[in-house]
Parts: sequence; C-alpha cells; structure tokens
Amino acid sequence: MRASRETLKLNYRPARRASTPHEKTAAMPATPAPSAPLPCPLCAPDAETVVWADESCRVIRVDEHDFAGFCRVVWREHVAELSDLPVPAQRHLMNVVCAVELALRQLMQPAKVNLASLGNMVPHLHWHVIPRFTDDSRFPDPVWASARRIGAVRQAPSVAQLNEAITQSLNELTAG
Repeated sequence: MRASRETLKLNYRPARRASTPHEKTAAMPATPAPSAPLPCPLCAPDAETVVWADESCRVIRVDEHDFAGFCRVVWREHVAELSDLPVPAQRHLMNVVCAVELALRQLMQPAKVNLASLGNMVPHLHWHVIPRFTDDSRFPDPVWASARRIGAVRQAPSVAQLNEAITQSLNELTAG
C-alpha cells in the first residue's frame, strides 16, 4: 500500500543542520513513537562511579576524556524538573550542586565551572558540573560544541578526594 501525500507530509521531519560545512545530511523520516517508554538510564544506571551520595541524590563522575572532573548530580526520585520538588528538597539539591562546584574549584582550579540542567534527552532531574580550562578542546564554547583544538590532558581528582571535598563544602554550606 502506498502512503498518501498527506501521510508523508505528517511523517516528514526536516533534516538537522550540518555540524560542519563538509557534513552531508539527508531528510530523515520521523521515527515512530515507541510502544513502551524506554527505561530511564538515571533510575537504573548500568555502570557509574559514585563519588558522594545521600538518601536524596548522588554525585557521579562522568568518564569524559576531554573533561576531567566532569560530575553529574542526580536526584534519586524520577522527576523531570527542579520545581517538581518541595522547596526544602530544591534547596538540598542546589546545595549539593554548589558543593560539587566548590570541591572541583578547590581540587582543580579551573578557569570556569559550567553548570547545566537540560534534561531534553533524559528527562530525569540532574545537573552537569563541568570544570573548564582555557586550554580545553572546546573552550570558550560549550562542552557539547565541536572541538576547536586538541585540549590539554588533565587528571581527575580521585573518588576519595572528591568525596572529602564535597562533604566538607556541603557541611560549610549548611552550617548554622
């Protein structure tokens, strides 16, 4: 059976823009919606390095060669937005994000720390905490941009160092 012209119009999605001038793309038909939702990779992680955790959230190290020290703060409960949480839980999560930032600044002395909570691909509340250096492969562009150069290689702090620094920073943030 042939698809009608109207059906083809409804199922057509324009091709994405090329990342580079030399990349060729073709129009891609829309993919059908899955019949069952895909499992959330943050609810049931396959393998991750947990550097700090409590009953509400965990901090994991992201193994990203170009971005040593990249951490993700993941809320345990499957919610999509920060505003889905009660106010005390929002404060706790943001204290943990800030503690991770402080720990990375102390341990790595980056030029900047990028914080991002996107959730477009994985709609589970989580924050990216990424130390940035002027000689990294994409600086000053976002880490998701194309590389500008070969970046300097850095060593990430150990799990023990991160755990201790996060705990200390969180204690200072929540004291009195």
